[in-house]
Amino acid sequence: MKRTSATNSRHTPHALRAESVLAELKKHADPIKAKILSGFFKTGKGEYGEGDQFLGITVPIQRKIAQEYKDIELREVEKLMQSPFHEARLTGLLILVYKIKNSNELTHKAVFDFYLRHTASVNNWDLVDSTARDIVGGYIFEYTKDKKILYKLVRSKQIWERRIAIIATFYFIARNDFEDTIKISEILMSDTHDLIHKAVGWMLREMGKRDQKILISFLEKHAHKMPRTMLRYSIERFSPDIRRTYLRATSSIIK
Repeated sequence: MKRTSATNSRHTPHALRAESVLAELKKHADPIKAKILSGFFKTGKGEYGEGDQFLGITVPIQRKIAQEYKDIELREVEKLMQSPFHEARLTGLLILVYKIKNSNELTHKAVFDFYLRHTASVNNWDLVDSTARDIVGGYIFEYTKDKKILYKLVRSKQIWERRIAIIATFYFIARNDFEDTIKISEILMSDTHDLIHKAVGWMLREMGKRDQKILISFLEKHAHKMPRTMLRYSIERFSPDIRRTYLRATSSIIK
C-alpha cells in the first residue's frame, strides 16, 4: 500500500502541527542572538519592524526545520504566520517554498493564493525576499502569465506588498524577461521608503548581470531622478570610475 507523504517523513501525522514546529524552533532559541536580531531588524518604536519579537535562531536552522515539516497543512502554516515570533513566521513561509518545489500547478496555486491572503504576515524584508520570487513570480511565470496582481501590489500603501511586487520579478529576470522589472521600477521611482529603493536597485543590478545594455539604457533614462540608494545598488557591479561618474552626475531628490 502506498504510504502518505506525512508517514514518509520522520514525523507522525499527529506531530505535523504548528505547535510542534514552534517547539522545535524554541529548542534553538538564543537570547543573545535575539537581542542582536531585534536591533538589526529595526524593532524599536517608529521603526519598520516595530514590535517584532525574536527567538534568536539562524536561518539555516529554520530552513532545516521548514524542510522537515513541509508536509504540514496550510491551516497549520497559518498559525505559524500569525505568531509574534519572527522566526516562526519565516519558518512558515519557508515551508510554503518547500511545498512548491517540484510541485504541480494545483499545489502552487493553493500556495500562491494562500500567500496573497496573508501578506500582512509577510512583514519584513527578509520574509519577502525569501519567498516572493518563487511563490509569486514563479506561479505567474510558469502558469498564468497574468501579472495584474503585481501592479495591484506595487500601488499598495503597505510597504511589504510593494516590495513583494518588485522581488517577484526576480523569477522573470532569471529567465531573461525584464519588462515587468523595468515597469515596476519606474512606478517605484518616487517611493519614499529606503527599503523599496534597495529592493529596486537590487533587481536592476540583477537585470544588469544578464543584460548590461538594458540596465545602461534604463539608467540613461532615469538615473537623474533615481533615489540615491536605488542608484547605488543598481550600479554596484560597474567599475569604480563609472560608478563615480553616475553618482557625480546625479542630483537625487530623495537622498
